[in-house]
Amino acid sequence: MEDSKKLNIVMFPWLAFGHIIPYLELSKQLATKGHHIFFVSTPRNLQRLPKISDNLSPLITLVPLPLPRVENLPFDAEATSDVGFEIGTDLLKKAFDGLQEPMTKFLESCSLDWIIYDFCCYWLPPIADKLGIRKVFFSIYFARTLSVFPTKQMEGSSGAWTDLGSPPPWIPFPNSSVYFLPHEATSILHSSNQISSSGVSDIFRLQGSVKGCDLLAVRSCAELEAEYLQLLEDLDEKIVFPLGLLPPSLEDGLGEEEEEDTWKLITGWLEKQTKGSVVYVAFGSEFELNQDQLTELALGLELSESPFFWVFRRSATSPLELPEGFEERTRGRGMIWTSWAPQLRILSHESIGGFLTHCGWSSIIEALQFGKPLIMLPLAIDHGLYARLMSRDKRVGVEIPRNDEDGSFTRNSVAESLTLVLQDEAGKMFKDEAQKLSVIFADKSLHESYIDKFSDYLCNSKSAT
Repeated sequence: MEDSKKLNIVMFPWLAFGHIIPYLELSKQLATKGHHIFFVSTPRNLQRLPKISDNLSPLITLVPLPLPRVENLPFDAEATSDVGFEIGTDLLKKAFDGLQEPMTKFLESCSLDWIIYDFCCYWLPPIADKLGIRKVFFSIYFARTLSVFPTKQMEGSSGAWTDLGSPPPWIPFPNSSVYFLPHEATSILHSSNQISSSGVSDIFRLQGSVKGCDLLAVRSCAELEAEYLQLLEDLDEKIVFPLGLLPPSLEDGLGEEEEEDTWKLITGWLEKQTKGSVVYVAFGSEFELNQDQLTELALGLELSESPFFWVFRRSATSPLELPEGFEERTRGRGMIWTSWAPQLRILSHESIGGFLTHCGWSSIIEALQFGKPLIMLPLAIDHGLYARLMSRDKRVGVEIPRNDEDGSFTRNSVAESLTLVLQDEAGKMFKDEAQKLSVIFADKSLHESYIDKFSDYLCNSKSAT
């Protein structure tokens, strides 16, 4: 690339690895185009990043900004996976807001063309404006999620969305799957009325981030939701750029001795299982089940009689126990893995027949790369929207039925959902549809073409200013 087309770009993700990893993936993609990336996060988070390949590491500079101390936030807590989801995340946002001064000093010290930032950084656009740096708000979510809370419609009470169980009035598409279940709606209304210790609501953060950007980028593609990309552009009155799905590569991180030893143990167990028989169970690094949910999930796995590989992450804040005798009763057909697991490699294995997931967008992308059907248990507000899309519209799996009032689920609903997808003849439809969708999700050249267009736009916009 010509020197005049090489850009200096800052990446500033929110302190959650579900955000940090997509930002890193985008960084690597832009670095392959010759741009220099300054990846900003806390020291401990940067230490925990996957290894960057030798050919890209000279183009990706890691910039550590220590978090300021906040009362009641554990000393070494620098990501949502280090704290309890609700209270701890709130304190992290308060600490994150304390990065305004060091972030400003860093931006002043460099010659920069663009800054790409996350939803929490509502305070960043005015700083970038003063320094003459152009701004991209990169949402790790797809366009449907952002269309739920468009800035203009949410600012006035006349545009308020009161019936969360139906699509918002500004979504014109018939039979839209953009709606919430009753227990999700209750949670949204409850959280919207809570006063954050940071003094700022997530809606305010999102609206400030969207309003302040020059360009809105989303982790999506026209092949998946062309109509929502256009709708989002109309609603927010911003240029909306799909970046593709940024699917991770199986080659990333291969060759590290510790990971290879781990994979040998895991693949040794997977190789003993029948093709397509195993359900892989994982809920990401940020979300935790409570004890009742854990118990029902475990007993549902037992009732289903399906082989399972369960990445069981110990709680950072409260001890959780598996049902008494569960491990003994499922020994042989079930593997409970309590440390880090190479999720992408596991999902790629032919013995995996389905993925019991919390419906994080990254997890869905990883599963559908390999055409794996989904058994869905949404654990956060945006997760439900993905679950509706994948179960209702795309028909690549089922959502585990839950109680309308409190969102609880039973062992029987877990077992029945697993049996339907993995064992019943009717489950073949989910497998077939997942395989069809994998054509889009695994198309590396398709997603690279979105990055090419994005890179060209950044270069041309820079030269035009």
